[in-house]
Amino acid sequence: MTPDELADRLDAAADRITPAVQRRVVHTAELGRGMIRANATGRPGPNVITGRYRSSWEVVGRAIPYGAQCTIGTKAPQGRRLEFGFFDMTDSLGRHYFQPPFPHVGPAIPRMEAVLLQQMRDAVEEVLG
Repeated sequence: MTPDELADRLDAAADRITPAVQRRVVHTAELGRGMIRANATGRPGPNVITGRYRSSWEVVGRAIPYGAQCTIGTKAPQGRRLEFGFFDMTDSLGRHYFQPPFPHVGPAIPRMEAVLLQQMRDAVEEVLG
């Protein structure tokens, strides 16, 4: 491959890398939401009573220059309390709690990192391959 052919190939890849990365970041975030929901389906995570908390998890993605950004989160008020616990604290109504943590987000993060790393490798392979 000549230097000019390499330059042409890299120019073409530069045009295609952003959409490839955006698709794969959003895909990883959707998988991460699934992992969090799975972890929030019973011990060691929180028990499911109505399923409303589990279904409250959302993915919000947006394009940024040369990539994408995704946020996975919930607006449910019990989210932090379930993940980190509420131990030896009093709430705004004066009730005293000793609620242990039921982690469901933290255990999903290493798996999401591994998936994202593989997705980025696949994006590079897609645009250069």
